[in-house]
Amino acid sequence: MGFHSDFQWGVATAALQIEGAAKKDGRGLSVWDTFCNEKGSIFDGHHAEIACDHYHRFEQDIKMMSELGVKVYRFSISWTRILPEGIGETNQKGIDFYNRLINLLLKYNITPYMTLFHWDYPFELEKKGGWLNNESPKWFESFTKVAAKAFGDRVKHFITLNEPQCFIGAAYKDGYFAPGRKLENREVVQMSHNVLLAHGLAVGALKEYAPGCKVGYASTANVAIPYTNSKEDIEAARKAYFDVQTDSWTWCVSWWSDPVMLGHYPKETKAYEELSKYLPENYREDMKIISEPIDFYGQNVYKGVFCKSKGSTYEWMPYKTGYARTANYWPITPEALYWATKYLYERYKHPIMITENGISCHDAVSLDGKVHDPNRIDFIQRHLKELKKAADDGTDVLGYMYWSFMDNFEWCEGYRERFGLIYVDYDTLDRIPKDSYDWYKDLILANGENI
Repeated sequence: MGFHSDFQWGVATAALQIEGAAKKDGRGLSVWDTFCNEKGSIFDGHHAEIACDHYHRFEQDIKMMSELGVKVYRFSISWTRILPEGIGETNQKGIDFYNRLINLLLKYNITPYMTLFHWDYPFELEKKGGWLNNESPKWFESFTKVAAKAFGDRVKHFITLNEPQCFIGAAYKDGYFAPGRKLENREVVQMSHNVLLAHGLAVGALKEYAPGCKVGYASTANVAIPYTNSKEDIEAARKAYFDVQTDSWTWCVSWWSDPVMLGHYPKETKAYEELSKYLPENYREDMKIISEPIDFYGQNVYKGVFCKSKGSTYEWMPYKTGYARTANYWPITPEALYWATKYLYERYKHPIMITENGISCHDAVSLDGKVHDPNRIDFIQRHLKELKKAADDGTDVLGYMYWSFMDNFEWCEGYRERFGLIYVDYDTLDRIPKDSYDWYKDLILANGENI
């Protein structure tokens, strides 16, 4: 069976990572803008003030996207470029920029997938308590209404939030993402509920102000991969993938996705009883809003961990000695793409969109002026073989978006990590398509039949 004829091949980016123009045309500060100024927060003191200068070079970038042959492009909009203080007065220059970008995408027959929030939270709202403030769901709903009214006549695919595991877990529990705070579970659980409620309110706003649009949600998590193909290990990995552990609950799939997809928190997990005591007293009343029906389920998949059955429970298995790793030392586990989509589709019964999958490589411009990245080509091919296998086995896979279209500002890693199909020279801002760009172009033309 393979990939169906209208499979959505694409690429993905995020506003803060590529746009630059951080202080241009009325854009307000985000928590990442201020975090970059804190000593030791970002590798080598890098910042995103210029990034890839996509704000000024988007016409060139979208032309390269068109030449690549992608059908869809997932990008995020900067909350503070549209609402400089997060709420209140809109910034028409910011809206105008995204209108130009959207119109050019449509001119090239590229379907825009707009992510409303990809981590760049407004600094002015953070000063008011951010996601811990019980008004925060309404703030996000207001922002969504502005975006839906401004872009919903042409954008027909929206993603509400990207990876709450990161913008809450890594930012407020682990403290290494902006704004870099380490809070207790009591506060972080309250934040998580506000985030989920914000998602639900945004879905409602999109359906009202952008009628006919398709709405999704993008989650992430390390994937539990069965250590063997035995029935016992497959069931153990399934249990492990959706389990919630007290010490790592912010990184779990089910805490963030069960409320959205099933209308309740994962009660069967080990940590539910302990964590649920921190939820608002009326949290069950919010579930109808949180579980407002969506049209597709997005998952960002990068790596997995092997899991083995151990009686009635499971145990994590170590990687093999000398296991393959990416440039940023993540394990290379192509099987993760098969098991993630299989388990998620079985549990949530919604079409799956791979909203991110990619690899950081040691890319460099060679003497011939080109960027040769065979490791990236191999990585994508191995992962897509697993995704194709999942589709063959009956999983409804809508599409695949490679992360990232171009090298960019990789959060705390600054410009050290290169995930792109296009090499960016950060001195000249020149773009050089890598070998993987041409390979992916051929793959799209063949609809994946050449893998």
